[in-house]
Amino acid sequence: MQKFISPILSSIILALWVSGIAIFSVQNSAPISLKFMAFQSIQMPIGVILAFSVSVGVIISSILLPPLFGIGQTKEHQEDF
Repeated sequence: MQKFISPILSSIILALWVSGIAIFSVQNSAPISLKFMAFQSIQMPIGVILAFSVSVGVIISSILLPPLFGIGQTKEHQEDF
């Protein structure tokens, strides 16, 4: 049952994030620039920055979560422990 619910739940969460970013970026269309120490980025709408941040977070978590939590191991490998 969990194999069926998990992808649906993660898709719903991701869809809500994308919808929230779209609504927020339409309401706040003024360009901003990020400042970090002595560096400053070009001016971009906040929606672009949020979308990029969420995309990077999803990619990094999809790379790091399987090795950290043992996702994708077979039952034979789990029975050895």
